[in-house]
Amino acid sequence: MVWAPDYITAAELRAWARIPDSADDAEIATAISAASRAIDGFCRRTFGAVDDATVWHAADRSPYALRGRWAVEIPDLFDDTDMAVTDPDGVTDVTADVRLEPLNAPMEGKPWTRLTFPGATTWTCDPAGGLLAVSALWGWPEVPAGVVQACKIQAHRFLVRRDSPYGVAGSPNTGSELRLAARLDPDVRTALAATGLRRLGMPG
Repeated sequence: MVWAPDYITAAELRAWARIPDSADDAEIATAISAASRAIDGFCRRTFGAVDDATVWHAADRSPYALRGRWAVEIPDLFDDTDMAVTDPDGVTDVTADVRLEPLNAPMEGKPWTRLTFPGATTWTCDPAGGLLAVSALWGWPEVPAGVVQACKIQAHRFLVRRDSPYGVAGSPNTGSELRLAARLDPDVRTALAATGLRRLGMPG
């Protein structure tokens, strides 16, 4: 999987929308990519994964005090196998001195999103470039069902938008005229928000 994948295929959208052939697959692919990135923007995270351990730098993310310890928001993480941490002072392999939170995330099928340092009472960061660095297998093991469904709805909406270029669908003659809102489909927003897939702490 890649870090920011398309969440469905053209074949999956055609089957869901009952599109009879593949003549519009190029347009369908564009709609799927646009819908996938719109979902990422709304959820403030991506639902892909890196294939190999990758180093993430805290950069401009300032640690904050949380329940008497220092904490920093990290990208979504399900697999902490061989995770390695380098602190701002250049000390490597301090994994034993950090804790992944929320603590119950694995039991709830959710990712860890925060790193805390229980024993740290002060935090120093070298202005010349010393940054917290974490090497890990970032991302999701699979795309959540709510994201897949949301992508089908939103991608289909983008696809049929070419039949309503001015943002108005239906006909005033039959009383079915509808102005399309400039935001995610309401059912998409409901599916993503209600399942807890929208992240509040860190943009995805």
